[in-house]
Amino acid sequence: MENGEKTEQITQSYINALRIALAKNEKTATDYDHYQALALAIRNYLVERWLKTQEKYRQENPKRVYYLSMEFLMGRSLQNAILNMKLEKSSREAMKNVGQKLEDLYEQEFDPGLGNGGLGRLAACFMDSLATLDMPAYGCGIRYEFGIFKQVIENGFQVEMPDNWLYYGNPWEIQRPEMRVPVHFYGKVEKYTDSKGVKRSRWYDTDQVMGIPYLTPIPGYDTDTVNTLMLWSAKASDEFNLEYFNNGNYNKAVEEKNDSENISKVLYPNDNIREGKELRLKQEYFLVATSIYYIIRNFKTINDDIRQLPEKVAIHLNDTHPTLAIPELMRILFDIEGLDWDEAWDITVRTIAYTNHTILPEALEKWPLEMLARILPRHLEIIYEINSHFLQKVLSVFPGDLNQMGKMSIIEETNGKLIRMANLAFVGSHSVNGVSALHTEILKKDLFNDFLKVFPGRINNKTNGITPRRWLNQANEPLAALISESIGDSWKKNLDDIHQIADFANDDGFKEQWQKVKRLNKERFCQYLDKSKGIKINPDSMFDVQIKRLHEYKRQLLNVLRIISDYLLLKENPNAITIPRTIMIGGKAAPGYHMAKLIIKLANSVGKIVNNDPATKNVLRFHFLENYNVSLAERIIPASELSEQISTAGMEASGTGNMKLALNGALTIGTLDGANIEIMEEVGEDNIFIFGLTADEVARKKAEGYVPQDILRDNPLLNQVLELIRGDFFCHDQPGLFRPIYDVLVNHGDVFMVLADFESYVNTQRKVDTVYEDQSEWTRKSIINTANVAKFSSDRTIREYAREIWNIESQR
Repeated sequence: MENGEKTEQITQSYINALRIALAKNEKTATDYDHYQALALAIRNYLVERWLKTQEKYRQENPKRVYYLSMEFLMGRSLQNAILNMKLEKSSREAMKNVGQKLEDLYEQEFDPGLGNGGLGRLAACFMDSLATLDMPAYGCGIRYEFGIFKQVIENGFQVEMPDNWLYYGNPWEIQRPEMRVPVHFYGKVEKYTDSKGVKRSRWYDTDQVMGIPYLTPIPGYDTDTVNTLMLWSAKASDEFNLEYFNNGNYNKAVEEKNDSENISKVLYPNDNIREGKELRLKQEYFLVATSIYYIIRNFKTINDDIRQLPEKVAIHLNDTHPTLAIPELMRILFDIEGLDWDEAWDITVRTIAYTNHTILPEALEKWPLEMLARILPRHLEIIYEINSHFLQKVLSVFPGDLNQMGKMSIIEETNGKLIRMANLAFVGSHSVNGVSALHTEILKKDLFNDFLKVFPGRINNKTNGITPRRWLNQANEPLAALISESIGDSWKKNLDDIHQIADFANDDGFKEQWQKVKRLNKERFCQYLDKSKGIKINPDSMFDVQIKRLHEYKRQLLNVLRIISDYLLLKENPNAITIPRTIMIGGKAAPGYHMAKLIIKLANSVGKIVNNDPATKNVLRFHFLENYNVSLAERIIPASELSEQISTAGMEASGTGNMKLALNGALTIGTLDGANIEIMEEVGEDNIFIFGLTADEVARKKAEGYVPQDILRDNPLLNQVLELIRGDFFCHDQPGLFRPIYDVLVNHGDVFMVLADFESYVNTQRKVDTVYEDQSEWTRKSIINTANVAKFSSDRTIREYAREIWNIESQR
């Protein structure tokens, strides 16, 4: 179809949507109505391709992957769909025809807050790559009504507000109530013997919740393939009790509805309280039960023999949250399909694979056995049976070693009985992968070392990746245009081709254009911050950013200590630092994570003093960016110059923010942690700023008995920094507020080695200043970074998953 014809078609579809679907005209339509009308017009293109794709899958019956994830942090859809279907020129002209500006309509869309960081954003990048590579795939998640919270900063503190992203509806989703799925909780289990003499179990007298699927078409780039993101919403099976209502008990009349629908209300309810923990367990089972039910139903529409499931279906667990998929699939195969135990287990293991995303003990989920017994009694029985078979294998490898059995058991009995979900995920999957080379080695050497002796070869590495379509082509149009003008645009689908721009790294004319693009992006971000937040920043300063969820191991606190130390240096000697910097931190802390929230308060308190001190404010500025999300990331990443990747070595599984920033030409300052190591290998040690202890050195230091006070004795500047925190310099009105931060660093072991890495970090920042002073050299390094991070395309990652784990093929 020619561009003019597409323009006319989009124009007419937009007008029809505005007048018929939305019942508005040009005089009554709001800005959001205009956005919705265009979204519905573009969705027409999507749906047409989507239906053809699904029909192709039905006819050809390829093996499909179902990616189960508690988070899908998709970002806005309109621009992504327009760019991926190559409709931008036609859409812009169509909107011009009706008096609208395309960029203004992009800004009307709400961010779906269906994730809180790398886990959900990785899932989103994978969905883009799966469609772009024409691989049959379904994302399975939960349609959280309020998603992750909206972060508001009040008096420096994080306050969580509901993120009502569905307030005006969502034009991209297609509700399918006829595909609803019953999900069961509580109840009883009875035993019986089937006609073949096999002992079986029946789960009955349960509470029932209905799962309603909402389908979102996910387009690939420059292809007709459109895959499906399936998000489940919880609804009561009995929405309204008329008897209670007629008797005047109005609250009781809707009690069941409210209880049921709480399951899909918010992402990650506060699990510091028992009710929150139970709700989270219900969420995880709700995701699993709805998805497995759909998977089996979808399989049976084409296939007759359930024993062929592993040949036609791959189920992938994105971290431990969906691990209940293992006992749920076993329940269906054994209790409902009537297979024997060994055959059902073989099918389950060959169907399911698991990605581990963390080695942190608190993130390796453990559920109280008592809670599982109440809420999912049949699943607990199945887990016991799985564990019994597994421990027999353990004993065959470690004869007579009861201590080893206790260590490896799926049931933990040392601190009250708990179900170790990571152990269950490992035992019930044919593949377990880490997400960076270092992380995978830690899994092999430490977390799952004993398991490898029982299941040799089960662990493999799949280094994370990001989609260049969103994170360069969409987020950074000026840089994408410069690259395409220089080497063509094949890099959008094959990022390996971007390496060609390395040939221009020493070309003064190209470097000047590169600098102009960065300057333009910085100015745009300055304008955005001023307009949206009332924050004025200097585009002539270095933009130094740390954008990620708040966690102690990610060490936003180390960054804050560095800012305080720079402040002290400048107060003592105004010429101590000559390169102006604007340092920005963005990220949300989990509602129940008190230390992370206190670090946010400290950061804001430090910024208030630093930014208002005449002696320092022209050289040092610091801002905590409120409500960091995908849309804000798409603005700040193209403007960033220094990427802070400063986690404690050995604790960050991979990271993907580091990849996005490097792709956009930011230089990294970081530890040898996660994917930082592989970024260094790709861009070269001279084009990255590495500091701090290695993972092995961290482990050795802790084993030898790390004493934080020893660090303080040799570092008077660090002592001054900590004394300001302990002495209430940043909280005169609330004495003692930040004392817990001082204590966790000095008196409670400095678990995340903040003080141990402080001197190396500060010294490396001075090296950053030296390089930045030579803008020609900085620009050369920036180009080299962008040119050499093709390895971190999610297309490469997905090809590896498809070839080495899922055994699925492109349907092109």
